[in-house]
Amino acid sequence: MIYITQLVFVHPGKEDQFQEFEDQVIPMMSDYSGKMLYRIRPREDQFIDLTGERPFEVHILSFDSADQLAAFLEDPRRTRILPLKTGAIRSSLTIQGQLL
Repeated sequence: MIYITQLVFVHPGKEDQFQEFEDQVIPMMSDYSGKMLYRIRPREDQFIDLTGERPFEVHILSFDSADQLAAFLEDPRRTRILPLKTGAIRSSLTIQGQLL
């Protein structure tokens, strides 16, 4: 089992475009053993410390294996809608790990 944590930074005014991408891509994850464990839109007042920019969303996902994750990333349905993501997301920080 692998876990992915993403901090997602969206271009101002592109929140609806990002939501459209998410609405289409999240259901595809289950075809590859993927689960969206947490999807959080934190408000500024919810941070104890914040030295950088506040992310628009924080995601914690899981996949049974790296192969399943790779297959999901290559899914033609997902790659077709990637322009929605690339047009909406300014940057993201992705951290991959395992349960200890």
